[in-house]
Amino acid sequence: MSRSTARTTARGELIADTAIDLLAERGLRGLTHRAVDEAAGLPQGSTSNHARTREALLEAAVRRLAVREARVLGPAQRMPEPGDGPGALAEAVAPALHRYLTHHRHLAVARYELALEATRRPALRAIYDRAGTRAFLEPLVAVMAAAGSTAPERHALSLVAWCDGVMFSCTAGSYHSTVPTLEELRTGLEELLRGVLGG
Repeated sequence: MSRSTARTTARGELIADTAIDLLAERGLRGLTHRAVDEAAGLPQGSTSNHARTREALLEAAVRRLAVREARVLGPAQRMPEPGDGPGALAEAVAPALHRYLTHHRHLAVARYELALEATRRPALRAIYDRAGTRAFLEPLVAVMAAAGSTAPERHALSLVAWCDGVMFSCTAGSYHSTVPTLEELRTGLEELLRGVLGG
């Protein structure tokens, strides 16, 4: 990668990261090109040069959010191998979910803002869905299949729905002031996984 390409990439990431932070702090109304320039300490017009329209800025935020969430939610240890059972899978997933809830809740708030906006913007919806499928759903389907699932896509959906429900409840829902312990998350995951996988 050339030095100029690296600079362009770094600036694009700074703009997208700042957009994510603004979404979490101020919501969609607070996300403007000027606000990104100011919050990122960039010369006026920098964000417009990188993402000329609001749609382009939102799309950049969606793509960057998928990268950042994948880093946070990636398991800290190896994923289970066939025959390891539901407990091993819960052991791998729970720390990632706990890490997200304790140190990266602002990413969830930004994601909810973008998800709702995507319901009104078909082009953004397509990018949002594609980013999520590549970063999370496809790998999770493969993990469920390796864990012995007889219906890996359906079971992956159940796991995603459970994790999403916990994240929403503990970030913006009724339990927003509560973070489950690592052990509570592990137990809940294992209960779910034993239900879908058996054992």
